[in-house]
Amino acid sequence: MASQFIDAFELYRKALRKTWQSLLRGWITIVAVIGFVFLLMLAQQIASPLGMAGGFLLGAVNALLVGATLSLVEQSISYARILTIKDVFDSFGHYFWDVIGVGFVLWIPLMALDIGMQANPNGIFFSYAVMLLIFILLNPAPEVIYQVRHDSPLDVFKSAYEFVLENWIEWFLPIGLLLLPLLAAPDGLKSFFLLSRRVGRGAGLDFFQILMLPFTILGSWFAYLGIGPETSRYLILILTPALAVAILLFRGHLFASLVGSSRRQRRFAARFDEPK
Repeated sequence: MASQFIDAFELYRKALRKTWQSLLRGWITIVAVIGFVFLLMLAQQIASPLGMAGGFLLGAVNALLVGATLSLVEQSISYARILTIKDVFDSFGHYFWDVIGVGFVLWIPLMALDIGMQANPNGIFFSYAVMLLIFILLNPAPEVIYQVRHDSPLDVFKSAYEFVLENWIEWFLPIGLLLLPLLAAPDGLKSFFLLSRRVGRGAGLDFFQILMLPFTILGSWFAYLGIGPETSRYLILILTPALAVAILLFRGHLFASLVGSSRRQRRFAARFDEPK
């Protein structure tokens, strides 16, 4: 077990180095994410009086923005050049149908769950458990979409599930470390379940939910460090987009290192790695 954690931290060291390099190349992704927030807020204003049609419109805009974000993250990871504003515009349309497909397949059972739990006195607890399960088992769905060949949303679910079963320690340990102040708080467990309920609902493919995790991490760490609420409010607003992009890049590099290889294979390959 000790050697497993040592191997994991070596993976994190390499992923962090690559994340920094990708952030230098793809810093414009942070600017794009800020712009996407305003676009989605505008879409919400337009969609709110349109009823069900507005819901479909909002879902399409969300898929467009999430797909563009994943495309920019993919380019930041894969390309050796610095991304430009042209890459931001060219990213629109990428992975649109992948995000739509996954969201639609999830939407039907989750809608049935919401309706069924209204009459159940223990429905809220069952709902939290289901969302936590989705949060865990489909957590790498964004990375599967742009890094793994798939033909349908069910392929995305299958790949994400198999990846989590094989690599759950290496994948979730960084999230646990980032959420330590939240989990250590007096109501930390309740806050974690609330977070997993919000983030899990869209399998990480809701644009505002992509920002929810870094927003929560920053808030919990600032509270732990004793930074006043007025100061922390402004810092959170400023830093959330940058941290969101950094987390997506780190996840992308970590996923690329883990997918398609077992712990034994990575340990064997590490013997031949030359120090850089």
